[in-house]
Amino acid sequence: MMFPLVRELAVQEDPIRVPVTVTCRVLDLCRQQYYRWLKSPVTDRELAEAYRADALFDAHRDDPEFGYRLLADEAAAEGEVMCERTAWKICSQNAWWSSFGKKRRGKNGKPGPPAHEDRVRRDFTAEGPNQVWLTDITEHRTGEGTLYMCAVKNVWSNRIVGYSIGSRMKARLAVQALENAVASRAAAGMDVAGCIVHSDRGSQFRSRKYLRALRRHALAGSMGQVGSSADNSAMESWFSLLQKNVLNRSRWATRQDLRIAIVTWTERTYHRRRRQARLGKLTPIEYETIMTTPASQAA
Repeated sequence: MMFPLVRELAVQEDPIRVPVTVTCRVLDLCRQQYYRWLKSPVTDRELAEAYRADALFDAHRDDPEFGYRLLADEAAAEGEVMCERTAWKICSQNAWWSSFGKKRRGKNGKPGPPAHEDRVRRDFTAEGPNQVWLTDITEHRTGEGTLYMCAVKNVWSNRIVGYSIGSRMKARLAVQALENAVASRAAAGMDVAGCIVHSDRGSQFRSRKYLRALRRHALAGSMGQVGSSADNSAMESWFSLLQKNVLNRSRWATRQDLRIAIVTWTERTYHRRRRQARLGKLTPIEYETIMTTPASQAA
């Protein structure tokens, strides 16, 4: 994705022109791969097919039970219009079958590639607010079915700055949690541009909708390794608290009952009553209030 930028900078006139060697070194790119790409760049047809495949993949992840006809309709709603034959071809090549259909065997069982590099590297510390956020999704069964929650945690104060709760684990669950986090920080007069948002490699965090939300708010994405819970252990520890204090305390008949219990514990108990040793025996709300007030007065 960065090779067109390398080419564009290399053909500029002085003093704007940047040599290929310099650009590749700054962006940590391989020059040999760049020159191979230069000999055979991606055609418009290949690029169009890649966009179509991306739209079909997002729809398939959101609704695994959809066949290629319904996936084509979902892709068209996102702006990628194609005929059903084209949708079938792309889905067949990538083994994106409906969960209701006949199981196919294949060698493509590997998880998807990361959308971002790991910018956190298990260092769950921050020197100020909104420098590093962690996010993940948890689930719990109720009498009506499974309830999903996506939460965004501010590493500096351990505060849950945004979350969303729903009955389906779709990309919009992660997007809504991120949007809520940005809105809550903006309401407090805080700028979040440049904040690192770290997650696992779940399809929700690799979806096109989520990546657009990151770019829209100038946030820097970060992803850990596959199957390594330690890469997001600080977020997992909060979900463990939620599990012990709410989820496992009772049998939940309805999703609404569990939703109310989660929000009540998070906003009333965790944020305002649960004191933490790492925060100097303060609650997340107290810590943010005390630590941000001198900075705002100095400004």
